[in-house]
Amino acid sequence: MQRWRGVALMSVVVVATIWLALTNQLILYIHPRYVLFTVIMAVVALVFVAASAFLREPHDHDAPPSRRQNVVSGAAAVLSLVIAAGIIVVPPATLSSATLEQRAINNGGLAGDQAQSVASVASTTDAAFAKFTVLEWSSLLRQTSELSVFSGKPVDIVGFVSADPDDPENMFFVSRFVITCCAVDAQPIGVPVYAPGWADDVAVDQWVRVTGGFDTNPSGVSQQAIAVVPDTVEVVEQPGEPYLY
Repeated sequence: MQRWRGVALMSVVVVATIWLALTNQLILYIHPRYVLFTVIMAVVALVFVAASAFLREPHDHDAPPSRRQNVVSGAAAVLSLVIAAGIIVVPPATLSSATLEQRAINNGGLAGDQAQSVASVASTTDAAFAKFTVLEWSSLLRQTSELSVFSGKPVDIVGFVSADPDDPENMFFVSRFVITCCAVDAQPIGVPVYAPGWADDVAVDQWVRVTGGFDTNPSGVSQQAIAVVPDTVEVVEQPGEPYLY
């Protein structure tokens, strides 16, 4: 009986993993580069699970499990099944401002190909700037607050709304999470936007597309030296890949 419980639980976990991959929801848990490896390992595990189901169960001469052991084992099995079923039935939610509040936004550097250097900006065209995401702009903002680096550059970014804790009435961040390995290490990044009364038009965690340009931050209390002064703030659907890599 114990053996069959293990087989059943492993089957549910493996099937749930493959299901998430097929529905493109596994990227809400891990970096896309690990999806193929995870699926291969899940298929291998499924093969072993199927093989074990056809193996003859060895004779067990040990004492049968006690009633308490059976109860604990059964409860664990039910809990695991509920969790696995929940993964399949209930769509996984993306990280939001609730997670962002627990992790400082724009805190720390981005390494390797994630970073956008100030030196490269001089040779970047306006067409390229218009394709910058929150990742590229936040990378530059971490390196310098010199307005000349940003002045005249077109901004067109998509992210979810999070309030500036220093001036929540006039400022918000267009925010995203950067994932290196999985959702556990997700790092919040954001581009500050100066828009007095923004909460009348958009809500926290709502996804928006903001266009405009950088200027000296008019806010007298925000710690952000420069911010986007928007031309448009448009509510949009959450993108298929909400995280940046």
